[in-house]
Amino acid sequence: MDKPFPPADAPFAVQELHGLEQMLEQHHLILQLNPHMPLQRYHELLQQMLPNGYRMVAAFNQGGRCIGLSGFWISAKLYSGKYLEPDNFVVDTAYRSAGVGKLLSDWMLREAQRHQCDTVMLDAYVTNSAAHRFYFREGFHVKSFHFFKSL
Repeated sequence: MDKPFPPADAPFAVQELHGLEQMLEQHHLILQLNPHMPLQRYHELLQQMLPNGYRMVAAFNQGGRCIGLSGFWISAKLYSGKYLEPDNFVVDTAYRSAGVGKLLSDWMLREAQRHQCDTVMLDAYVTNSAAHRFYFREGFHVKSFHFFKSL
């Protein structure tokens, strides 16, 4: 039988958020990664993403405050097979280096395995060197470039 995740003695709880309202409540964290994302735009984008399988997992401190989160998708591509893709992975600045990111990453890895994914892949802003160090430490490597063109 699988061990409970996170363990009962963990300082943080992890749970999947369900529904638009729970996700909107976490706008304060989204702003730490995307400081120019107004609540209205966040709301509009979530309404577009949710029907396409977008989900979100969050970490909470013992007081019940959300201190980290990541959206994610499960899909498939020819070059990767079935994959889980974390999206907008952010940990509150006051909780960085406290194990919250590792806890969320481990939860998503377990979710990918539960869904029999072949890979976990993600994008990280090129300017976010702290995230790069974290992902390399977690065993990720750079396989390709993600190109972007605004319209």
